Amino acid sequence: MRVLVTGGAGFIGSHLIDRLIARHDEVRVIDNLSSGHSEFLEHHIHSAQFEFYHGDVCSLEDVIEATKGIECVFHLAANPDIRLGTQVTDTDLRQGTIATYNVVEAMRINEVKTIAFASSSVVYGENAPMPTPEDYGPCMPISLYGASKLAGEGLVSGWVGTFGLQGYIFRFANIVGSRATHGVTYDFVHKLRKNPNELEVLGNGLQEKSYMDVGDCVDAMLHIMSTRNDSLNVFNLGSHDTISVRDIARIVIEECEAKDAVISYTGGDRGWAGDIPKAMLSIDKMLETGFNVRMTSEEAIRHTARTVLKTLR
Repeated sequence: MRVLVTGGAGFIGSHLIDRLIARHDEVRVIDNLSSGHSEFLEHHIHSAQFEFYHGDVCSLEDVIEATKGIECVFHLAANPDIRLGTQVTDTDLRQGTIATYNVVEAMRINEVKTIAFASSSVVYGENAPMPTPEDYGPCMPISLYGASKLAGEGLVSGWVGTFGLQGYIFRFANIVGSRATHGVTYDFVHKLRKNPNELEVLGNGLQEKSYMDVGDCVDAMLHIMSTRNDSLNVFNLGSHDTISVRDIARIVIEECEAKDAVISYTGGDRGWAGDIPKAMLSIDKMLETGFNVRMTSEEAIRHTARTVLKTLR
């Protein structure tokens, strides 16, 4: 299969490309490297199966060029920093909503039939039942990032209904693992490397969420796409459990061997405006396809801490 991965030089995208190359797909990447890392892909540079297109998903012309001859698009490109949207309020509009419009419109123009869209658990908003099933609604996100992801889902659904695309919408829990470039575990490791005597935690540390290893995430996507063939397919991707930020801090302190570190809390029930303090996805629908996760939230966090530390040594 000839596949395009938007944001393929990013954390999740690069792991997905590893899987696609391993199963002998022909893979093209479009990435402007504003947040992606070319070194994540350097082991594929000389492969006949791999092509890198330095382009911007915010440019319709670039995306039209990148989708020529493609059979399936994995649309992962987005603003990777939820908090940035509180400072530059059109960030998620441009890098999320408009970019997703460009992708589905380029697909229509070039007659590409299948899209897998990386959405997020944050589309469900605050006060959703836990664990949250895919049919919960109405979805009322409280962050600009969440609003953009929900808008992207609407665009995918609209192009499926109007132009006959096939769509897979994957609502991710918190994805962690090797090559992580942001997130709570990444931040904690870097804070402790800077000052091993103190670890600042945003909020009260009681925030509690599910964490899924990136390998489990991309394997789940590919498994679901091979077993479900509806015109529109919506799946939560997550783990069986949750873990609190206080426990994440404890694990990172252990892994960093910073036994003298004092944890300080900034206070409040959330880390930043738009943060959802507690979230857990129902993964029953994913499990029904025959796929199960290999790591618990704690195992995924500990593995992430170790891989981040390796990059700093």
